Amino acid sequence: MFSFLVSFVSSALLTLLVIKHAKLHGPALDNNFAGVQKVHLHAVARIGGLPIFLAVTLTAVISVWRVPELSYWLGSLLGCSAIAFVGGIVEDYTGNVRPSRRLLLTMVAAVLGYLVLDAKIARLDMPFFSWNIDSLWVILPLTVLAVAGIANAVNIIDGFNGLSSVVTICMLLSLAYVGWQVEDMFVLVSALTVAGATAGFLIWNYPAGLIFLGDGGAYFIGFMLGELALLLVMRNPQVSTWYAALLLIYPTFETIFSVYRRMFVRGKSPTVPDGIHLHSLIFRRIVQWTVGRKEARALMKRNARTSPYLWLFSLTAVIPATVFWQNTEVLIFFCLLFVISYIWLYARIVRFKSPRWLIWHKKD
Repeated sequence: MFSFLVSFVSSALLTLLVIKHAKLHGPALDNNFAGVQKVHLHAVARIGGLPIFLAVTLTAVISVWRVPELSYWLGSLLGCSAIAFVGGIVEDYTGNVRPSRRLLLTMVAAVLGYLVLDAKIARLDMPFFSWNIDSLWVILPLTVLAVAGIANAVNIIDGFNGLSSVVTICMLLSLAYVGWQVEDMFVLVSALTVAGATAGFLIWNYPAGLIFLGDGGAYFIGFMLGELALLLVMRNPQVSTWYAALLLIYPTFETIFSVYRRMFVRGKSPTVPDGIHLHSLIFRRIVQWTVGRKEARALMKRNARTSPYLWLFSLTAVIPATVFWQNTEVLIFFCLLFVISYIWLYARIVRFKSPRWLIWHKKD
């Protein structure tokens, strides 16, 4: 827990520093209130990824000082993640980095992770056998697609205060727990470090939204999640590959479903943002009934009340993944159950038939 605490305190203080000096970061202030995914009414700094990255780096240096054996692994992981982080943070400051370029940088980071960390998808566990993948032409594209896809997926679910932060913290703590179970010190320390930094940022982001995670933070945390999940599974054969699949299924399936919806249902480019993600629908068609006014105070309440729905929904995957990390059959079952539940819930909400038990009323 030492790594978590150091990272948490560092991130909390650095994030406060960024907030206090937000006026110095004029280009990084999110003052676009008209976008389809915008739910705030005042300018907010969107560079929350900067203090998170700095806190992780500082904690990694301290961890290496305490445990020198981790120096190569932590240094290499941070070096790879910095490439994904740079694309996002430059976008946060300038708004001129296209999604395709950010994705390309994350893919480059994944290739570098393959080369220096041997982070690759080389095995797929099935109920009665494990399929070992030997071809580089299969391993490398699959690895790059998986890691870059997770980084982009975390950015996609970053729609409301605290949403992606709490979801990823839960996933990182799960990785730390399983890493502890299999005695993988590198994964344990790394996961706790990123979780602590994200939690330090969270106290300023939720519920009031004093600062946003931004693309830099989302790509950095998403890349670290993808790499650590991959490394944990491949370095420790006793951990089922379906553990990683179930652990990350919420942001992953949200992304896959969004691409399908935009390309095949609406006939648009998958990179064009829209306001009908699951979290957006919950905000507009469930939470609006509890806080219906549109002024800033009510909008902030609606924002804050949306995220817990998705926190709980993501836990329906994270908890069984953490409990059954060795059991391939059970993990596959919960993956299918999650996909079915997501499609059912989305279909009900989009057709204005939201389950009554999702709507709770509270007087202001």
